[in-house]
Formats: sequence, structure tokens, C-alpha cells
Amino acid sequence: MSYYNIYSKYKNLDFNQLVSADLPADEAQFLSLLSPKAENNLEEMAVRAQEITLRNFGRTMQLYTPIYLSNYCDNQCLYCGFNAANKIERKKLTLDEVSEEAEFIAGTGLKHILVLTGDSRSESPLSYIKNSLKILGEYFSSISVEIYALSEEEYAELILNGVDGLTIYQEVYDENIYKKMHLAGAKKDYLFRLDAPERGAKAGMHNVNIGALLGLNDWRKEIFFLGLHAKYLQDNYPDLEIGVSLPRIRPQAGDFSVPYQVTDKNIVQILVALRIFLPRIGIALSTRENSEFRDNLIPLGITRISAGSSTYVGGHITKVSTNKSVPQFEISDERDVKEMKQVLERRGYQPVLKDWMHFD
Repeated sequence: MSYYNIYSKYKNLDFNQLVSADLPADEAQFLSLLSPKAENNLEEMAVRAQEITLRNFGRTMQLYTPIYLSNYCDNQCLYCGFNAANKIERKKLTLDEVSEEAEFIAGTGLKHILVLTGDSRSESPLSYIKNSLKILGEYFSSISVEIYALSEEEYAELILNGVDGLTIYQEVYDENIYKKMHLAGAKKDYLFRLDAPERGAKAGMHNVNIGALLGLNDWRKEIFFLGLHAKYLQDNYPDLEIGVSLPRIRPQAGDFSVPYQVTDKNIVQILVALRIFLPRIGIALSTRENSEFRDNLIPLGITRISAGSSTYVGGHITKVSTNKSVPQFEISDERDVKEMKQVLERRGYQPVLKDWMHFD
């Protein structure tokens, strides 16, 4: 049974119908935590979420940063700055530039890195990614990828080349909305995208991170499906570290207008509900959110946080003012690794720059 079988049971129900459905006790509790009524109990939920996080993760916070290798893309995703239909300057790092980016990032002390490309097999083929991984492996002890969806065999190839983590967002779980958001390209295949995290798990990834892009649909229903997806992976692959991300749509190239607004209060409710529902799940928070808000969320369930981020290709070694490419999206928290370490330490947390080493 794949996750799609679970999704299919509920996909035609709106949130109120889900609440009235005959659900397993844990799923029913999760829905209640996501409900409008639960907004009146956020403080109590936050205290519980903090207790659960401390019990399972202590006062540690893993730091990482993204490295964008390319912004070439064959897809037409309405919400993304790399949309193939956008008239932007396209760029792909040379291997020498990959080395320069890696050297700069490694100089900050980080040992965890997230490798990203646009979704273009022709411009960023596996051969190019694998050649880049050889370079990155000289600098970083843990390498995750956020690239186009692959087959199980292809994920296994990447693992042999030093990758231990997979990040891949479904973007939106609602099939009908998914079709409207993805107009062209391989990413139009909903099921191939949905099953990618499990293919990565079967291939032997050490950690798998999933997410829904908040703002494309009713967040309550999307987070319900995200939570069930994470639980499915956790239950079926207990040796893996399963994580979720909470990306909220940010401004990007193009004229896309966010269909569903997601407030700061909504993000808090999402975070604490997920932590209570899945006590051992990793939860990442990106620089899409502003610095003050990110700092306030740290105690409520966050276990991984990005620092010194850039969503430009070559953004770590090229000043934004001289970079002619465009970012995938605009970031809100521009603090570097040193500043984030200081913030965490002032709050009594231990910044973790390395907690995993990939062995052949």
C-alpha cells in the first residue's frame, strides 16, 4: 500500500467533513489540534509541544544552508520564480564555481548542506549533479538534495555518490489544485511526485524531508495530509529520520497571487499540532520567515534551521547586487551562521553544525 491509498480515503472531504468522519483516534486528535476551535488553546498546545520537543531532542538545533547549482527548469509551476515560462536569466554553476561556493560555506563551519537545482534533466542531468557531489563531499559530512523527482535506482546512485538526505515537497496535496498549479513539465505527474519520498526511503536515504507549500490550498487540510504522509513514512521506515518543512509562499518572479492566506498564528498552530501528533518528527524552518518570528518559534518544535541562506544560483560567492539571475523566492531572514549561532546560544540552545557522517 502506498501513501496515495491513505490520501484517497479522504481527498474528497472538506475539513468539516473530515472532522465528522470515522477516523482512528490519533488522526481525529490531529484534526482537532488543527481545527478553528483549537486556536483558543494555542498557549496550552505550545507548552505541551515545547515539553515534547525537549524530551525528544533536548536543546539542540541543527544548522544547514542551501546551495543552488542551477535555475534551469522545464516545468511551469505558477508559484515558482524558476518557472520555465518566466523570462529570467538562467545560470548553472561550473564545477569550479561549485568548489568556490562549497569553500565559502564550509568556512562558516557548516557541515550540513542542501543541494538544489531547477527541474531540468537536460540542463542539470544526474551526471552533472554527481560531479558536483564529488566536490561537495570534500567539504561537507552530510549532503541532502532537493531536485527533480527520481526513480528508486537513481536515488540509490546519488547515495553511492555521498547523498544521505532527500528533501522533496509535494507542494499541494489536493490533486485538482496540483493540476492547476503545474501547467507543463515532468512535475505535472502528481503520483510520481507523491511517491518520490518513499522511493528515496527504499533506496536507503538516511533522512527524508517532505512539505506542503502553504498558501496554495486550505492549510488545515494540507497539513492534515502532510501529517499523515509523514506518519506513513515513519511507520513504514522506522530506521529513517523523517522530517517536515513549513514553507510559506514568498514573493518571486512572475505575477502569482497567493490563493489562501496563512497567518503567523496559523503557522504557530501548524507547528505545535505537528509536534504533538508526531513527537519524533524533525521540523525545519527556512529563511522564508522573518528573524523575529523564527526566533519565537524555536522553542515550539523546530529542530533544524537554515542560516546564511541565498536562493540565487551562486548566491554565496556573488553579491545579490551583481547577480543577474533571480532568486527562487525572496528570503526574509538574512542572518549569517555566526549570528544564528549567537541567537541560539543566548536562548540556551546548542547549535549543531555536524551530527552525521556518511560512510561508504
